[in-house]
Amino acid sequence: MMNRHHLESDQANNTPSSSAGDVLAQNSRSAPVRMLLVGDVMTGRGIDQILPHPSRPEIHEPYINSALEYVRLAEWAYGNIPRPIDERYIWGDALQEIAQRDPEVLISNLETAITTTEQYEKKGINYRMSPDNLAALKSAGFDCCVLANNHTLDWCVQGLRETLNSLQGAGLHTAGAGKTIFEATAPAIVPLENGRALIFAVGHTDSGIPDAWAATEDRPGISVLSDYTEASVQRIAARVAAAKRKGDIAVLSIHWGSNWGYDIDFRQVWFARRLIDTGGIDIVHGHSSHHPKKCEIYKGHLIIYGCGDLINDYEGIGGHEAYRPDLALLYFPTIDPATGFVTTLDLVPMQIRHYRLRYAQYNDAVWLKKKIKPQYPDFAPRLEIKGAHTLSMEFNQQI
Repeated sequence: MMNRHHLESDQANNTPSSSAGDVLAQNSRSAPVRMLLVGDVMTGRGIDQILPHPSRPEIHEPYINSALEYVRLAEWAYGNIPRPIDERYIWGDALQEIAQRDPEVLISNLETAITTTEQYEKKGINYRMSPDNLAALKSAGFDCCVLANNHTLDWCVQGLRETLNSLQGAGLHTAGAGKTIFEATAPAIVPLENGRALIFAVGHTDSGIPDAWAATEDRPGISVLSDYTEASVQRIAARVAAAKRKGDIAVLSIHWGSNWGYDIDFRQVWFARRLIDTGGIDIVHGHSSHHPKKCEIYKGHLIIYGCGDLINDYEGIGGHEAYRPDLALLYFPTIDPATGFVTTLDLVPMQIRHYRLRYAQYNDAVWLKKKIKPQYPDFAPRLEIKGAHTLSMEFNQQI
C-alpha cells in the first residue's frame, strides 16, 4: 500500500567526509521524517462483532452481557451498520489521508486484547477482538501498536501472550508490554531510510492500570509508571541512552490521566518536558483521554497530552456529549532526525459514524480548534484551519 520501510544504512552517521557522494548522503539523513500518531484504537466488543470473524459475543459488564448490544445502540442512534464488513471499512476516509501523506512511521495505542481465551479480569469492562480479524488492524498500515494501557490484560496473562504472538506474527511491532520486564521496557524499532524510530511506551497507574499488571523478570505484563518523579525520568533516560544512536528519533508513548476533561495536569507538563530536557526523548505521545486535548511545542519538540480516541464502539452511549467523543484527530508531524524538532504538524479532524471514520464537517473542525487551541504562552503554536480537512500548527521550531 505504501513504500515506507527501507533498509537501514550501516554507515556511521558521524563519519566526516567531503566527497559529493557523502554530502548527498548527509543531506539525505537530514530529510524530515513523516509520522502518524493516533490515540486509542479499540477494535473489540461492538467493532469485533461486525468484522468477518467475530468473537463470542458474551461480555461481563454490570448492565450488558452481549457485545451485540453495543452494535444495536449505535444503530438505534444513527441507522444500520453493514455486516460483515471488510477489513478496511472502519478506517474510512483515514485511508485516503494516509495514502496521500504517506507517513514513514505510524503509531497507535491499541486498547484491545487479541485473543480467544475465556479467562478474564473482573474489572467491569473487557475488550477483545478475534485473532482472525487481524487484517482489519493491519489494513491501515500501522507499524507499532502500543500496549502499555489499562485494557491490555483484560483477558489475563494468557490473553496478553496471545496478543503479543498475534501482533508480532502479523509483522506489527509492539511497545510497552512483553513476556518479561525486559521486553516490556524495550523500544519498538522501526527502520527508516537512513535511521530508526525508537518507540518506548509506559502506562501510568492514574489511567486505571493496576500495579499488579507490571511485567517482572519472570511474569508477562506491561511497563508501568506509578509516579511523576525525577527518578522515573532518569530510568526512562537510561533506556533511551542505551538504545539511541545519532539520527534516531525517540518517541515516548504514554497512557496517562483520566478519560474526560481538558485540564492538563501540571505534573504531566513537568514530566514531559523533563523527558525532553534530560531523557533524550524527541516526541511525547500522550493518550487515555477519550477526546483530543492540547499539545505543545517545547524547545522544538512535540508533546501531545491527549490524542483522543480514534476507533471505538461508543456511538449511542450518552453521558459525555459535551466532549464530542465522536470527533477524532489524525496527527501528522514531520520531524528533523538531526535535531528531533518538529518542522510541521497537521491535524486532520475525523468523525466516527456507523463504526467508521469519515471527514469531520467544517463546523466540527472549528469546534475542535476552539477546544484544543493553545491558551498559554508555554503552549506556543498557533492553530489554524488550512484547506478542507486540516488544522495546521504554525510555530518557530527553534524556540
